[in-house]
Amino acid sequence: MAGAVFVRAMRADDLDAVLAIQLACYGAGFVEDGALIARRLAAAPETGWVAGHEGTVRAYLAAYPSIAGKLTALHGEFEVAPEADALYLHDLAVHPAASGLGLGPQLVRHAWAHAVKAGWRQSTLVSVQASVGFWERQGYAAMQPADPAQQARLATYPGTSIYMVRQLG
Repeated sequence: MAGAVFVRAMRADDLDAVLAIQLACYGAGFVEDGALIARRLAAAPETGWVAGHEGTVRAYLAAYPSIAGKLTALHGEFEVAPEADALYLHDLAVHPAASGLGLGPQLVRHAWAHAVKAGWRQSTLVSVQASVGFWERQGYAAMQPADPAQQARLATYPGTSIYMVRQLG
């Protein structure tokens, strides 16, 4: 159907679209290379999604099963937790051309549904590029990581970066 919005699992053949969205959304310090994104998708294939409009991928969400309080450094590998209690949302981006379609919140709700079904009780993330307001509207709250190693990972993000947590289901 023309004009329809879709959400589906991210596939390896989505990589070019994901890179194009990333380049359209992020400053140079945040751009992560295609090989890293491909390794992350391979590490957590069940928790990567794309959304689009009129048949074109316009947004993506890269996430993975984690432990609350643990986060990924910028340009870091996904460390999938075998005994996860949280879904860590590492990267959500919506191409500016798709602004206003609600793709970001739709991807986030899709991820929450997956997490609840998996039995994970929380969703966590690092807010960057002045996105705190968006994440607060989605129900996330700022929390300082207690572990100095995780604080060091948080410090790898340029500018103001805030660890955030949301309780699920």
